[in-house]
Amino acid sequence: MNRNEADVTTATAPSQAVLTAGDRCDRCGAQAYLRVELQTGGELLFCAHHAREHGEKLREVAATVHDETHKLDPAAPAAGSDA
Repeated sequence: MNRNEADVTTATAPSQAVLTAGDRCDRCGAQAYLRVELQTGGELLFCAHHAREHGEKLREVAATVHDETHKLDPAAPAAGSDA
């Protein structure tokens, strides 16, 4: 019997989507500015405060870190501005 079967993979693409106001900190519920994809799978979201508080430990267990805390810099130009 000859069957055509596609190879299947369970690998997932890393989550590199921009964080939005709907993404909330797993510690306090504030807007998240840091996404940590864990080496063991899954992800954690943190506000800037908790990202700083737990940053060193998070980087030890992270596969990837997506950091958008630069958005909090008041000197940074707003999105869509001509600056």
